[in-house]
Amino acid sequence: MQTTTASPQLALEVLQQFRVIYGSMRQYFREIEEQCGLPGTQMWILQEIQRHPELGVSGLACRMGIHQSTCSQLVDKLVARGYLIKKRQCEDQRRVGLCLADDGLKAIATLPGPAEGILPEALWAIPDVVLKTLNINLSELIRHLPGKNASFANTPLSDMVSFRSQDAA
Repeated sequence: MQTTTASPQLALEVLQQFRVIYGSMRQYFREIEEQCGLPGTQMWILQEIQRHPELGVSGLACRMGIHQSTCSQLVDKLVARGYLIKKRQCEDQRRVGLCLADDGLKAIATLPGPAEGILPEALWAIPDVVLKTLNINLSELIRHLPGKNASFANTPLSDMVSFRSQDAA
């Protein structure tokens, strides 16, 4: 099988498309943080709790596609800052559900759009055939990517494009 390399001009055009995607995400998450006072990942947690009151940490981690320990740390920050409340379930006292506190409700009210970001929204809006093709093509790109780190697949986009120190989050 003969392999050919991409033309430099085409490769540059695709690179510029990635820049548009990355820059747009970065700008959007900056807007979320400026309007809401919290990073995008934390706002996504609040939004998921608004959508699914009394959801537990493991269910929340599953919905967000992040590790349970990461989710637990983020939830603990939000509880400590007064945005979330942990509540024991009546039917099973071992189960703790999460509810929005008043400050969480206020933060949600300032969201300019989906807390999970504009890229997931754009992906959900395109037809399945286009999404499947994109999936195949991105898999091929990743296959050729030196130093790829598959663990990034479980990192929220807002954490990847953050413009401030993660310690401040």
